[in-house]
Amino acid sequence: MKGTVARWRANFFAGLAIVLPAVISIAVVVWLFGTVSTITDTLLFFLPKSLTHQKNGDGLMYWYWSVVAFLFAGVLVGLVGQLARYYLGKKLIQWVDLALLKVPLLNKIYSTLKQVNEAFTSNQKSAFKDVVLVQFPRPDCYSLGFITCERFHEVEVKTGKKVVCVFVPTTPNPTSGFLVMVPETDIIKLDVSVAEGVKLIISLGSIAPGYVPSLVSPLIPKPSPAISDPQAAISKPQSTF
Repeated sequence: MKGTVARWRANFFAGLAIVLPAVISIAVVVWLFGTVSTITDTLLFFLPKSLTHQKNGDGLMYWYWSVVAFLFAGVLVGLVGQLARYYLGKKLIQWVDLALLKVPLLNKIYSTLKQVNEAFTSNQKSAFKDVVLVQFPRPDCYSLGFITCERFHEVEVKTGKKVVCVFVPTTPNPTSGFLVMVPETDIIKLDVSVAEGVKLIISLGSIAPGYVPSLVSPLIPKPSPAISDPQAAISKPQSTF
């Protein structure tokens, strides 16, 4: 009896490990679609509710009309991206930004999300550059970070060191974290892309990128032999061959 229970328990946890990721993924997609559809459904305001909603317009929207609204939202987003390529479109987007930044409370949320989005997607100097290791929050304890700025002149002048701004994200939410200023000599650059670094943070370190060590090792200069008689070394220089 105990053996049967033990086998059933082992089979249950093995099946759970297989089924759980798929169930969670489907649940996240359904939740995300339901959340987005509450916004995109309003884009079909020009259609009669008796056509798009159940119970002759008094019930919920039919799922296929929600899909149509979602696709329509995708088309509108594409049109905004196309409009942003032109001067008039850029000015219009700047006006919308200014208008949103003047709304109390909304401006705090909007500006934060905009900065985070630019940090992850922009190719400018404000974007993440390299994935590095820094000793944080204590020595001999390494944390994954992203270089955001390679020069901070005031800090360099006041500390006497060339420092690098490194963003150390929290896990599994990489949009929050710590900004640490580390001497350039104390950082370790990794052969990892920013996307792989973010994936590592979100997965709690379980999805580590592959690494193939270089076959060519760096040349390390050998220390010079100790000189027993400094005066002889001065009078008779050593041969370099």
